Amino acid sequence: MRALVAEDEFLGRKVLSVFLNTLFEVDVVVNGNEAVEAFKLAHEEGRPYDLLLMDIMMPELDGLEALRRIRLHEQTLPGRPSVKVLMTTALDDPKTVIRSFHDGEASGYIVKPVRKDKLFEELKKLGFIAE
Repeated sequence: MRALVAEDEFLGRKVLSVFLNTLFEVDVVVNGNEAVEAFKLAHEEGRPYDLLLMDIMMPELDGLEALRRIRLHEQTLPGRPSVKVLMTTALDDPKTVIRSFHDGEASGYIVKPVRKDKLFEELKKLGFIAE
């Protein structure tokens, strides 16, 4: 399985990579533009991502807009299920949560700092880890 971590903070990228690398082949990008490009490239290579962890607040292109673009691209890929997306943010803001789920069709939401137990709980909900 493959995962893409889109996170602009070095420590956040490192922590998420360490947590995920026992379950996934992990790629890391630092902004929303890179996330969209990596997502498209993975499909072109025939090795799409199973999971995206997308920070909401990033430079150049924020996570919500990046996810919107990824969802639009998915519409051009018939027969392929939508990628599971966990949004991550330091903001514990109900409006942002609602926008993530409603507008971006996010699969889950984690408030930073991300703890391993919380991440793995979300991965269980998404079916990546057996109960």
